[in-house]
Amino acid sequence: MNRTVVVVIVLQGVLSAQDIAGDWQGTLKFGKDEQRVVISIAKSANGGWAATEVTPDDGSNPFLASSVTFEGSTLKLAFDRIRATYEGILTESKNLFKGTLTQGSARPLDLARATEESSWRRDLTPHKIQFVSVEDNVKLEVVDWGGSGPALILLAGGSNNVHSFDRFAPKLTTAYRVYGITRRGSGISSAPPPTRANYAADRLGDDILTVIAALQLDRPILVGHSLAGEELSSVGSRHPEKVAGLIYLDAGYSYAYDPSPSESSSPQPQRQIATVDEAIRAGMQKYTRIDVPILAIYALPHERGITDPAKRAEADARDLAFQGAMAKAFEKGLPSAKVIWIAHAGHYVFRSHEEEVLREMKAFIAGLPAKRSAVNQRD
Repeated sequence: MNRTVVVVIVLQGVLSAQDIAGDWQGTLKFGKDEQRVVISIAKSANGGWAATEVTPDDGSNPFLASSVTFEGSTLKLAFDRIRATYEGILTESKNLFKGTLTQGSARPLDLARATEESSWRRDLTPHKIQFVSVEDNVKLEVVDWGGSGPALILLAGGSNNVHSFDRFAPKLTTAYRVYGITRRGSGISSAPPPTRANYAADRLGDDILTVIAALQLDRPILVGHSLAGEELSSVGSRHPEKVAGLIYLDAGYSYAYDPSPSESSSPQPQRQIATVDEAIRAGMQKYTRIDVPILAIYALPHERGITDPAKRAEADARDLAFQGAMAKAFEKGLPSAKVIWIAHAGHYVFRSHEEEVLREMKAFIAGLPAKRSAVNQRD
């Protein structure tokens, strides 16, 4: 082959690498819900490709792609940890991938090249950030969105940081003083080693209590999404006098309330823990009594973006049988709980059904007693 041709081919490969380096962003649709996705692509140290994926509206931690290829105009990504793949074709403009993300089912996902001005990574919501020490060498990010009125503290779901509420929190500041806490091991909060002790549910609950004390808040209302339900239950079951109410946003599942008999006291095999997520799962505890006013909003059955009527009905039936049973147990076992089911809402129910969630939250908070006797709470 002519050496000139070889040089041209090599240069074209280098230019292609430069052309796709950077952030690419697009929106996934799940029925009424939407999820913004940002894929960051860069050259790896070995000359290949590296990529990470984040969903900025969820405040998610980045997921590293397990494999990345870009051949011709075709980009292929695999994210083994979340069981997702992406394949897209770079258009002639060099600024758009037309493609599909597959995670259980396949959904269209076009990724446009982000500029500094258009980047979804830019945080434009008004807030202040401080760090609160909750333990030696452990500091948590605490966000203050401002506002006035009763204090609310927002807590994000698993693998998320509190910026999952960046677009929701400002809707609350007209009536409340709104804070948020990023749990240990997530976002820019400290990440102690992934052991059961470091991430046990009551350890995470104690973190919340420490922040409440540091901010000198008088019985705030805790609002938790998904896995944060265990933190709400930890605080509410052990220190009901510290909070005025608990709001579970698709968060009242077995990690938040479990009325089943205790597990056998016989020694259990030790599981190897390698990640924060595994440490949190290993540290889950059983909560059977929560003597605090509760609002629990469930997305049941969940919206899964399934269009085939038969498959949609089958998915709904599974959801109602499994997670619906946990929701019914929560409602039956906790007399202080007002339980609401929103059919075909997204798991991020405060996004998919924002107006309805805001309405129910405000009505619940307006109905809270002005004062509750700490003496009578544990009777």
